Amino acid sequence: MRYLHTMIRATDLDKTLLFFVDHLGLQEVRRYDSEKGRFTLVFLAAPGDTDGAETKQSPLVEITHNWDKEDYEGGRNFGHLAYRVDDIYATCERLMTGGVTINRPPRDGRMAFVKSPDGISIELLQEGKALPAKEPWVSMGNTGSW
Repeated sequence: MRYLHTMIRATDLDKTLLFFVDHLGLQEVRRYDSEKGRFTLVFLAAPGDTDGAETKQSPLVEITHNWDKEDYEGGRNFGHLAYRVDDIYATCERLMTGGVTINRPPRDGRMAFVKSPDGISIELLQEGKALPAKEPWVSMGNTGSW
């Protein structure tokens, strides 16, 4: 058995792609539109996984957008997606600059949580050992839930 992808539903495809592509840095590797089924599938890979996305089936996030309006609830009960990052502080700073709320700041230099526009929790983990604790992260409180 091999892990292939995680599917999440998006109510607004543009907002969701802005979050995952522009803010988080994932890259679109494949898209499928179904006129008959009235949906769009967008497959995203982390930058380090794009080369193997088609040949080795690297892990992907599948964004499913149903064209007809549907309300989705329970992003928190989904659990979360997790990505390893080179610099947790730089990543969180870039996300904040882009208008993304850091729900659980990286006070420990190792882990942070943010949410997609549809309430999906995203865990960010520092590559290797935790970075030394530093401000403003050490003093920053949690915002909402993750």
